[in-house]
Amino acid sequence: MEPAHHLHFDVIVIGAGVMGSSAAYQTSKRRLKTLLLEQFDFLHHRGSSHGESRTTRATYPEDYYSAMVLESSRLWRQAEAEAGYKVCFSTRQLDIGPSHNKALLAVIDSCRKNSIPAAVLHRGQLLDEFSGMFDIPEDWIGVVTQHGGVIKPTKAVAMFQTLALRNGAVLRDNAEVVSVCRDAETNAIAVATADGVRYRCRKCVITAGPWTRKLVKKVRGIELPVQPLETAVHYWKVNEGHEGKFTIESGFPTFASYGEPYIYGTPSLEFPGLVKIPAHAGRACEPEERTWGAPAALVEALRGWIKGRFGEMIDVGKPVLSQSCMYSMTPDEDFVIDFLGGEFGEDAVVCGGFSGHGFKMAPVVGRVAAELVASGRAEGVDLTHFRVGRFEGDNCNGNAKDFDDQVMSH
Repeated sequence: MEPAHHLHFDVIVIGAGVMGSSAAYQTSKRRLKTLLLEQFDFLHHRGSSHGESRTTRATYPEDYYSAMVLESSRLWRQAEAEAGYKVCFSTRQLDIGPSHNKALLAVIDSCRKNSIPAAVLHRGQLLDEFSGMFDIPEDWIGVVTQHGGVIKPTKAVAMFQTLALRNGAVLRDNAEVVSVCRDAETNAIAVATADGVRYRCRKCVITAGPWTRKLVKKVRGIELPVQPLETAVHYWKVNEGHEGKFTIESGFPTFASYGEPYIYGTPSLEFPGLVKIPAHAGRACEPEERTWGAPAALVEALRGWIKGRFGEMIDVGKPVLSQSCMYSMTPDEDFVIDFLGGEFGEDAVVCGGFSGHGFKMAPVVGRVAAELVASGRAEGVDLTHFRVGRFEGDNCNGNAKDFDDQVMSH
């Protein structure tokens, strides 16, 4: 058993995926005595923060994400400088889709509002810009911006954990949290783990990914509409002689294709000669009930899309490699970043529902969580869109959008 004084912290962060690890880095950087708890091994594959790559882009139909992405880019670089190695690799971002697609038109509008230079190209211009690499139908357009790139996820999570440790944080894995409650005598928050240890803290941050809904229901009794989705990432073989064209060095972009289904991809990086092209889609499930597989119909749709965009340059026979991942979806695909309320008031913060597009913003989410527990308010990010209360009453769908969902459920 640990000595009692080792069990008292300023902040306990529950969940050591990218969001929790980033939050622990930020709280420990503010000299708050921090404990980071993880229910499985660190860097495990059961949640949403593992794997070989994530894209970063500032092109969002919602105009409140772009500034968060740009700030995150600065914070990624700052953390990389502290660690002494890189986890982000920059390239351009290309968004393509039918010229009348509402979400793509909202992206162009959002770029204008956020002063992000964006070139809107028709088919001929796009073929010129990317040396005939990308083909699109005549009635499609392309939007090119400079704020694209690839993030190495497992390496990024490890970086935040390393920096948190360096700042004096305590890290514990295989420590499943079984209860979080207010200690009536001391007014501290008591956090108990499955191995029988009880920790105490002044402030608490819950970043439990696909387990957020379950944990929040248990400790606060409210139902957060965060639905886990199992998704699959696919890598395809670049045909011989074309490998060099799909690298960051040759100017190949990270990309997204709007429509049914929404498809995205990254340059060849982590597996030379392979290119990652998955669909932004998934199957609703509980995190313990994953199949670790991919539906054949979706793979078939991907094959047709790849053939149409890249012709004979990619072997569409079947993906060489597929990996399973989890999304934590909210009805409006917007994040949840808010105080937990109830008996916890403003002493506990919940960050979840990142809906398959949050990873790139982990640095800013960590900063916001740290500021909320340090002072009760966060600068520079309007949290109105991320409130828990937006789903209450008749408004179960949350924030109104005038374009379709980006993530398809099957």
